[in-house]
Amino acid sequence: MVTAIVLAAGIGSRMKSEKAKQFLEVAGHEVLYYSLRAFNEHPEVDAIVLVTKKEFVKHCRKDLVERYQFTKVQNICIGGKERYDSVYQGLSMIDAEGENNIVLIHDGARPFVTAEMISNSIACARECGGCTVGVPAKDTIKIVDADHYGVETPERRFVYQIQTPQTFQVSLLRCAYETMYEAKRNGNTHNITDDTMLVEQYAGIHCKVVEGAYENIKITTPEDLAIAEIFVEKTLKKI
Repeated sequence: MVTAIVLAAGIGSRMKSEKAKQFLEVAGHEVLYYSLRAFNEHPEVDAIVLVTKKEFVKHCRKDLVERYQFTKVQNICIGGKERYDSVYQGLSMIDAEGENNIVLIHDGARPFVTAEMISNSIACARECGGCTVGVPAKDTIKIVDADHYGVETPERRFVYQIQTPQTFQVSLLRCAYETMYEAKRNGNTHNITDDTMLVEQYAGIHCKVVEGAYENIKITTPEDLAIAEIFVEKTLKKI
């Protein structure tokens, strides 16, 4: 069983828009539409869990899932306070039984995930336990201290920009989450920014990076919307 959890519970304050960023339009469709379509059409994905805010549920169901017949969307659930809370809400909808059960975690604001990324991620997670898509950093990266003085310059060939989907064996990810929440109850937590970090910290598993794409951007600012329009036009010209 392969399930995709698509996160669409953000507001996107940096977008400076009354609409949440995942519902803004790119080339005639909402940003979230593209992610849902990619997973719905992928032959290896069996089900989709969409995580959003309570006030967005009706819109997601009527204007996206039903309108475009995204039949693999089996659950629409309410997200939590933090990103990891939203992931866990989606994870609770998935059957953990079965060694081959795989879950992909994807940001709904990344509309350009491809079938190849999805296939490669599933295959890698089955082999390694957990993985993420990413791309080599184009710029030199500088590690700074609290006063913004550079203290380290990592070798660029080892530095990757991490994207989604991030993909795991369900039992592994669930165990990592339960361990994290137990640590949180005991007052011992880390600032978790994505699921690979959580698995590395609480399951002791190193996640492999598989090839993503520079086009696999996360829509965050108005400039990203303009870039996304160009990417869609470029794709349409190839058809």
